Amino acid sequence: MELAPRFFDPPKDHFFLLGPRGTGKTWWTKQRFPQALRVDLLDPETLRLLSARPERLREIAGGQKDLQRIVIDEVQKLPELLEVVHLMIEEKAGLQFILTGSSARKLRRGGVNLLGGRAANRALHPFMAAELGKHFDLSQALRYGMLPVVHGAANPDEILRAYNGLYLREEVQAEGLVRNVGSFSRFLEGISFSQASVLNLAAVARECAVNRKTVEGYLEILEDLLLAFRLPVFNRRAKRAMATHPKFFFFDAGIFRANRPIGPLDSVTEIDGAALEGLVAQHLRAWCDYSDNDHRLHYWQTKTHTEVDFVVYGASGLFALEVKNSDRIRTEDLKGLKAFGDDYPESRRFLLYRGQERLLRDGVLCLPCREFLADLRPNQFPK
Repeated sequence: MELAPRFFDPPKDHFFLLGPRGTGKTWWTKQRFPQALRVDLLDPETLRLLSARPERLREIAGGQKDLQRIVIDEVQKLPELLEVVHLMIEEKAGLQFILTGSSARKLRRGGVNLLGGRAANRALHPFMAAELGKHFDLSQALRYGMLPVVHGAANPDEILRAYNGLYLREEVQAEGLVRNVGSFSRFLEGISFSQASVLNLAAVARECAVNRKTVEGYLEILEDLLLAFRLPVFNRRAKRAMATHPKFFFFDAGIFRANRPIGPLDSVTEIDGAALEGLVAQHLRAWCDYSDNDHRLHYWQTKTHTEVDFVVYGASGLFALEVKNSDRIRTEDLKGLKAFGDDYPESRRFLLYRGQERLLRDGVLCLPCREFLADLRPNQFPK
């Protein structure tokens, strides 16, 4: 795994650190808290011993000298352990708990509320371009994504294929989340055609030859495993009739490419465009989570299909962004941003494209996509 400093700034109290496998949670906690007691629930023996007697965690902690922190890796493997963690927090033993996880499903259903709000929820995302600095390569990011486990690998294609197999085998099949793994595999391929698009579950169901209710369940599993997310419509103080359906994205551009089939009938430009929009989406999502205060990511679309790809709303301001997989800017490319500016004149508007020049057109700042991503840092929006 490529080593690079991360922008994530942890809370001073107890917190859950959630993120898909391969985002670097274990590496980050080892670097940030080298003296902490580590409980790795991916280790079969550790999982077996604590499953038989979760209260053993208190005995292990009690036997440590000058213990300040306990890191529990992949806590969703044993949700019952949260009862012991809750008890130890209530005892005010002066310990900080850092609980990592790659599945929100078991935590939500298995007792995360047992901590009674005493632990914050935080997320660790794939690399941001600014974290990689001079090592960021836009073309490579569009092909292989920004997962630390993939970045810098000798054979990133092989790692991505194995990554998909990991989740199908260990998370979906082993946990019994679906009855038919073959149908879920077809769903992963079918939903890849919805990347960066308004989600039409009925169309996905037809493509996968399963009913809509099954597709809804599969999509929930994908989100619970933190592999995908839905982007809601921005409708605050809406002056027009707005769309209602969300857009769909895989959490990483490389995972999208690994699931999206390509052949002689597939448009390379279309796939590249969806990958580029997804890459921007994952950066903006990370920016929202890593920045101070509350920021939310949306898209904007009217009933007449006037659209802006992304809207960021929060304490830092209102930002609207359109992404174009082209090295030229056409007048019609600015249509959605101009309409958004009419409704929200206080907004800052950006068009990100594959060209090299910085331009200001009709109040819209047009930036090379690589430059924008490289300059995007928590609490700092590019200017």
